Amino acid sequence: MVTPEIKTQKFIIKYFTEIMIKGSTAKRQMIAQVYNNLNYMLSKISSDIKIKKFFDKVEVVCPIEVVALVRQRLLDTPGIQQILEAIQFDNMNTLDDIKVKVNEICAHEIQGKTFVIRCKRTGTQEFKSTQVEQTVGGYMLAMNETKGVALKNAEVTINIELVFAQLNIITHKHMGMGGFPLGTQGTILSLMSGGFDSTVASYLSMKRGMKTHFIFFNLGGIAHEIGVKQVAYYLWNKFGSSHRVQFISVPFDDVVTEIFKSVSEPYMGVMLKRLMLIASEKIADTMKIDALVTGESVAQVSSQTLRNLALIDQATNKLVLRPLAMMSKPDIIDIANKIGTARFAEAMPEYCGVISKNPVTHGNFERIANEARRFDYPVLDEAVKNSVFVNVDEIAEDISEIGQMDIVSDLSSGEYTVIDIRQSVDCIETSVETLKIPFYKLKSEFKKLPQDKTYLFYCDKGILSQLHAQFLRDAENYTNIKVYRP
Repeated sequence: MVTPEIKTQKFIIKYFTEIMIKGSTAKRQMIAQVYNNLNYMLSKISSDIKIKKFFDKVEVVCPIEVVALVRQRLLDTPGIQQILEAIQFDNMNTLDDIKVKVNEICAHEIQGKTFVIRCKRTGTQEFKSTQVEQTVGGYMLAMNETKGVALKNAEVTINIELVFAQLNIITHKHMGMGGFPLGTQGTILSLMSGGFDSTVASYLSMKRGMKTHFIFFNLGGIAHEIGVKQVAYYLWNKFGSSHRVQFISVPFDDVVTEIFKSVSEPYMGVMLKRLMLIASEKIADTMKIDALVTGESVAQVSSQTLRNLALIDQATNKLVLRPLAMMSKPDIIDIANKIGTARFAEAMPEYCGVISKNPVTHGNFERIANEARRFDYPVLDEAVKNSVFVNVDEIAEDISEIGQMDIVSDLSSGEYTVIDIRQSVDCIETSVETLKIPFYKLKSEFKKLPQDKTYLFYCDKGILSQLHAQFLRDAENYTNIKVYRP
């Protein structure tokens, strides 16, 4: 039990193992980056936190009141392999001082159990580590009701460290996230949809030490953008807040409209991905970024076969990293659950999947070249020109709860006109006036309709209808829109 005299908590931080095998110059740079990152982030928690850098570790001493906040921040910081929690005491010059203090702090842990003492020393003392272990163990055995000392397979192991006259009693051990310190491996632009794949890919790039900016191609209006901003802010705040990054939103609805006009249906999905890479490349050039990261996994969907990935990569000169390329969906979901992005992803629609009904799985290089020539690229240039840049740390005010649209299930409850917004040619049959306007035409076509009526948007799952209704309400100030879910 922690005694009232304990005012501070000490954390002993061990670097990621790959850092320790680097050459001396690279190692110094990475250790300095870990220290700088921690110094920046922990200073926001409390000005009373003290940080010391050593060749093989970092020590953090914080007020007992902020222990939980500091612990979580350390667990979520790239570059850290192990975190030891310790209670620190100074002026521990004799074996008597040490044995009394260890017993005072740890006696409650060994009641009715076997135990063992393990000691590590740094500096010059008048005694050896084995003497410390024997003296402390013998004293605690005499002072407490235990099952005795067990040098092997003890129920309780008490770890202590002596640094000259300073005693550190290790109370807990935690495994950190590992990886390289953020900011040591360059900068990358992550294509974010907000789903399982893109969020996990972004996390893995941050874990590997890359400063990760986010780019979002908006196909679903304001509501979808807010949802992606939510998860981008979460990832940055949890794993990357030591560095300022940007969230770039690219309006892609007109690009999708042009795809439907000029691209053959089987190649729409591949073409969409190519155009996203081209747009990302243009924006990356302005930010002096050399690489892109996507959440694509081989064979997960039709556009992610090896041939189609080759067709997609052909559109850019940038290095495209795919950390999930060889991972299965269950493995990806497991990581999303572990890092906390699954709850965001579960509510995020997948827009790339709405492009083609019968997508090509083994595209042709000549055919995609012909499809690409038919596309009107000024539309893409305009989308890039209209991109909105915002610092991720400044979007907190935007990530509020998305308001829900009114949902109608019974058409007899009022005078309604149903609009089927699905891209398919078939149209839902209802007992009221029903129109067919694909979602990618809503922005231009809805304003042509009589505005003295109440319109109900319909789609298969109710997600597209919700988001596009939200968009027209929030962006265009329409108040006569609801969602139809029979």
